Amino acid sequence: MVDVICDTSFLIHLATRKINNLDSINTEIGQIRFVVPTVVLNELKRLANVESKKQDAMATLEFAQNLKSILISGEFADKKITEYVKKHGGMVATMDKELKSNIKNLGGTILSFSNNKIVLES
Repeated sequence: MVDVICDTSFLIHLATRKINNLDSINTEIGQIRFVVPTVVLNELKRLANVESKKQDAMATLEFAQNLKSILISGEFADKKITEYVKKHGGMVATMDKELKSNIKNLGGTILSFSNNKIVLES
């Protein structure tokens, strides 16, 4: 089982949109488990106080209760996720172009979305 570290935007998308291949993702990619860094949970809690983001943030926080959380703390999620992958390696789920680039440069693997499907980027 491979842990996939979710960033904030990916997790919001996962929680609030219909993902066409979610049920078959383990057969397509292998056994994975989405995990949520504490820095992402804290970011979602801040977003829940922003009127325009409140509904998605609250839905995502509720969705995240069913996922394993991992201790990656700090101020900025992307920076902390990058530092974590630099030390430990890993797979990151993100839609952020800069974060994708940073993780790939460190030899990490990226999961993202394409046409409402989760895809493995190389």
